Amino acid sequence: MTIHSAILKAECGCDGYDKLAPLIGFDEALGRIAAQAKTVGRTEAVSLADALGRVLAHPVRSRALAPAFDNAAMDGYALDTSTLIGAGPWDLRVVARLAAGQTPAAPLSGPTAARIFTGAPVPAGADAVVMQEAVLRTGETVRLFERPAPGLNIRRAGSDIAAGATVLDAGRKLGPRDIAACAAAGAGVLRVRRRVRAALLVTGDEVRRAGGARDAGQIWDINTPMLSALLELAGVEIVCAAHGDDDREGLARQLQELAASADFVVTTGGLSVGEEDHVKPALATLGGDIVFSGVAIKPGKPVSFGRIGSAFWLGLPGNPLSAYVTWALFGTAFVRGLTGETAQAQRRHVVTATTIRRKPGRCELRPATLAGFDGQGREVVQFDDTTHSGRVAHLPSADGVIFLPADADVLPEGALVEFQPFCPN
Repeated sequence: MTIHSAILKAECGCDGYDKLAPLIGFDEALGRIAAQAKTVGRTEAVSLADALGRVLAHPVRSRALAPAFDNAAMDGYALDTSTLIGAGPWDLRVVARLAAGQTPAAPLSGPTAARIFTGAPVPAGADAVVMQEAVLRTGETVRLFERPAPGLNIRRAGSDIAAGATVLDAGRKLGPRDIAACAAAGAGVLRVRRRVRAALLVTGDEVRRAGGARDAGQIWDINTPMLSALLELAGVEIVCAAHGDDDREGLARQLQELAASADFVVTTGGLSVGEEDHVKPALATLGGDIVFSGVAIKPGKPVSFGRIGSAFWLGLPGNPLSAYVTWALFGTAFVRGLTGETAQAQRRHVVTATTIRRKPGRCELRPATLAGFDGQGREVVQFDDTTHSGRVAHLPSADGVIFLPADADVLPEGALVEFQPFCPN
């Protein structure tokens, strides 16, 4: 299993940040977030058309049988197999025609058949549907050459969903497949948790809007559009996305205003101990509570979590790859806790496509791409030789991150490591 905690010894290469604030392990950080993130209480009713991405507050139960009646599984002829006397072939008179949405006028009686189309109700008296390619029709008569088994090509009432059956449990985040099941159950209105509200504050005097003018020493803002997209993908309502002041007093005012309007505030950058790093001092000015500050991971070591008044605070590193990875691993887990979503991110084992050489000391979260399977059926991942916290050009091709053990300096080709997928896109 992955060793997530730091290797705390003089030769591990830990920098001054570690000495000022002891780092906690990855799983301990997740545990502290889970302990703090309580499900929001308010719920609301939404139509099925507006339910995508919402989290169920109550179970969904079927209002009726699905399908509601016996119906034809394909185009053909409905008949009563008990009327087929002898060895065959058998000639049957066609006495009715039934399309989807029509109600049979009368039951079948004797050696007769009804022309029937997919989805149409099977008439009383019929116990099989023979597909049209298996008969020969002449005028108003069809000839069968093989005896059909009772129940052939009939979709029985309730064979998909029983009346009153629980289709989805509370805590389910609704995707297209879930919405299909709700529709089949007749659930046109769903009771869901209200959307979690978040405010985004990106620090750094050097950042400018992507594609806009920039002077020497300035960079385009990656974090605002990237994290806005990640928050929306997580089903979060963004109440504000702002640029942070690069002084303690101004930043404190912004944090206080944002915390008053949101369930949680996400900041990027300003988490280290330099003269230009003002986020934690501003938090202290407001009397904020820090649950943890610094995790034994690479990239993303400065990631922090706490509270500002009644709002939570998630402090992400300023480097964009670090911000992406720490949001994907910590931010999404936090949102799941607030919304009561029961599904959890699933780490699984994969094998490395090439040898890895690295500096031990912290668990490394290296972006990786799924590359198929080896001869033993094990999933293989590819990756870059090193991880650069400020580079995002290869991020679109990454499927997730592999966890490289804190104590490992060499992992051979074919080494077993843990992999956690990113959320889609």
